[in-house]
Amino acid sequence: MGAVAELRAAEHRLTRRMAGWDSFWTRRMLPAVEDAARHTKLWWGVALLLAATGGRRGRAAAAAGLTAMAMAEVLSNGVAKRLVPRDRPPQEWFHADEVRDRPDSSSFPSGHTAAAVAFTAGVAGKWPQAGALCLAATVAVAVERVHSGAHYPSDVAAGAVIGLVSRALPHAVPAALRRVWRALPPAAPPPATPQWAGRPWPSWRPSAPSSLNQ
Repeated sequence: MGAVAELRAAEHRLTRRMAGWDSFWTRRMLPAVEDAARHTKLWWGVALLLAATGGRRGRAAAAAGLTAMAMAEVLSNGVAKRLVPRDRPPQEWFHADEVRDRPDSSSFPSGHTAAAVAFTAGVAGKWPQAGALCLAATVAVAVERVHSGAHYPSDVAAGAVIGLVSRALPHAVPAALRRVWRALPPAAPPPATPQWAGRPWPSWRPSAPSSLNQ
């Protein structure tokens, strides 16, 4: 068995183990997390709360979080899922109620996780304490995506990476453009203006011989 096959088998075992978790927390909390995170309602609500109660810092944190989340949704749902098709985990590994609403799109990567990580990282960059509070909800979203049968753990890990990249892109791209602009050679100076510019053109007609003027 090759290394890739061994990793795939280990991931399948982990997925089935997480699917078998049965506790009050998984029965009560994870379904509520799934409902809140659907269509990013959870993160929009947090952004509104930060903007309404956090003053200038709260508004900056909300804007940074929403910007990073929008970038993550484009990269995960609009790009990565189209480039990497992957089937969802087998339904027989999970309870029937948990897999009835699974989307038909590619399992790779987890768009929910990408949005959650991007939003949390964006908020943390402006307001670390608020970002730490968002982290608990982000972890719950990531766990729920595997427990409900929507994703494999590697899908969730890839979504987390995309979320972190989405947080960095709004800052990295302008900085890179500024470095490229500074590295460009200076523009050539304009050509010198001729001394006769603005003056009447000189007459090149030769004068008539003096014998003809007599």
